[in-house]
Amino acid sequence: MIGRSATEPVAVLVADDHEAFRDGVRALLGTVPGIVVVGEAATGSEAVRQALILQPDVVLMDIQMPELDGIAATHEIVAASPHIAVLVMTMFEDDESVFSAMRAGARGYLLKGADRAEIIRAIQVVTSGEAIFGASIARRLMEFFSTSRRGVPAQAFPELTDREREVLQLIAGGHANQAIASRLYLSPKTVRNHVSNIFSKLQVAGRAQAIVRAREAGIGGERREPDA
Repeated sequence: MIGRSATEPVAVLVADDHEAFRDGVRALLGTVPGIVVVGEAATGSEAVRQALILQPDVVLMDIQMPELDGIAATHEIVAASPHIAVLVMTMFEDDESVFSAMRAGARGYLLKGADRAEIIRAIQVVTSGEAIFGASIARRLMEFFSTSRRGVPAQAFPELTDREREVLQLIAGGHANQAIASRLYLSPKTVRNHVSNIFSKLQVAGRAQAIVRAREAGIGGERREPDA
């Protein structure tokens, strides 16, 4: 994460309109070494203000928030501070909510009720720049994209080079940078550069948005084998 050394704890902002939920998350994360809750927000507008002031590494964001909903708040936070990872935690699991959050720039999507281990892992994953989804959300995404798309242009994203398109296909297939480097016989640094160029050319804030753009264009819809 930009601006944070490997020895610094992951700074988390909890944005939810229910005080009991915020208290529960604070108590849970308070027991985890390497993670610290630096602030709370009870409204979407407050979440945006706190994110800009505190510059946390991760924002845990509910969708249904007063003043400004979590989707709009996510968009504003990511637009102003692209290095902040927004991890949605909500009770909504419909396709519209999931894809709206991803388009807004969220790097992850968990349902409330996720266990302690799942929450901690999700925070760690989005902090590293990857995207993550709860098990039930991941199944919905796989079902959605399992339907082949018709009428896809022969050359999607002409602004990308052949190598960048190859990297994008692997990103959309769910592969992490290290796995992409191994598959394409490239150095991790070269892969990071390609990923950065792809994000810039597609005008996306991160991996989750890139996956949406690629899948909607019919790229990377195949089910991947687990990375070694």
